[in-house]
Amino acid sequence: MTTVPLAARLARVQGPLFFPVTAYGPDGDLDLGTFRTHVRQGIDSGAAAVFACCGTGEFHALTPEEFGDCIAAAVAETGGEVPVVAGAGYGTALAVQYARIAEAAGADGLLAMPPYLVVADQAGLLRHYAALAAATPLDVIVYQRDNAVFTPETVVELAQVDGIIGLKDGHGDLALMQRIVSAVRRGLPGRDFLCFNGLPTAELTGLAYRGIGITLYSSAVFAFAPDIALAFHRALVTGDDKTVNRLLDGFFVPFVELRNLGRGYAVSLVKAGVRLEGLDVGEVRPPLSEPLPVHVKALAVLIERGRALLRDGVGIK
Repeated sequence: MTTVPLAARLARVQGPLFFPVTAYGPDGDLDLGTFRTHVRQGIDSGAAAVFACCGTGEFHALTPEEFGDCIAAAVAETGGEVPVVAGAGYGTALAVQYARIAEAAGADGLLAMPPYLVVADQAGLLRHYAALAAATPLDVIVYQRDNAVFTPETVVELAQVDGIIGLKDGHGDLALMQRIVSAVRRGLPGRDFLCFNGLPTAELTGLAYRGIGITLYSSAVFAFAPDIALAFHRALVTGDDKTVNRLLDGFFVPFVELRNLGRGYAVSLVKAGVRLEGLDVGEVRPPLSEPLPVHVKALAVLIERGRALLRDGVGIK
C-alpha cells in the first residue's frame, strides 16, 4: 500500500483499468503462480490499476480463503507500482467480511458490487454501502448495475459518506449518468468524486461516456490483448476519434457481437482469450460454462484482425 490516496492515484491514470481473470489449475484449484504471472503481464503492459477478484475475476466462485490469497498475491506482485482494488459483495455482513479480508491482504480499495439477490430501496442501498465503507479504512467504489441502480440524489448522499470515492456505472443509462454527474457537481462543488464506465467491453461506449466527462473505464480486452486496448485508450484520451472509430468498427463492435452469443461470455470468452495468448489460466468455474470452440476460433481471428489494424498504423502516431 501507499500513503497516496486511492482517489488521487486513479484520477491521474494513464492507461486502462485492468481486471485480471482468476487462474485455476487442471484440478480446478486456485493457481496463484499463474495468477501472479497474469497480473505481472498486465502491469508490464501498462495497466493503471489492478481490480482483482471482481466480476471478470469470478468473485462469485471464490471462497473467502481463496479470495484473500488472490488479493495478497496481486498486492505482492504489484509491489505498490499500481493500486490493487478488491471486489466485495453479497449481503452487508458478508461484504464487510470480504472487505476486512481485502484490508488484511493489503488492498488499496474496494469495488463494492451489488447486494445479493434482494431488490432494495434507495435508503436500504445507502445503509448497505455506508456500513461497508465504515467497516475498514479502505476507499470504496460503488458498482451501479442490476439491483443497485441509484437516483442522482442517492449518489450525492453516497459521495458524502467517508470512504466512498466513486461510482462505477454498469447500468448504461447515459441520461441518468449525466444527471448523476450534474447532481454531484451542483450539490458538492469541489468534491473529487470519480465516475467510471463499467459496462462490459466499455470501449464500445467510450465516446459516449467521454461526452459526459467520464474517461475512466474498465477494459476486459486488456486482459488478453493489451496492445489493442492500449491503442484504443491512447486514441480516446487524445481525441484521435478516427483511430477510435477504426478500432471500434474493426475490433470492438465485432467482439461485442461475439461476446453476446453466449451467456457468461463477458467472463468465459475473456478467459479463453488469455489462454489463446499462451497463458493457461484454466476454465471458468460453475455456474459459468466455457465458450463454444467455434466462438474461441472466431476470437482468435478477431484478435489477429485487431493486430492487423495496429500494424497498419491505427493508434500509432
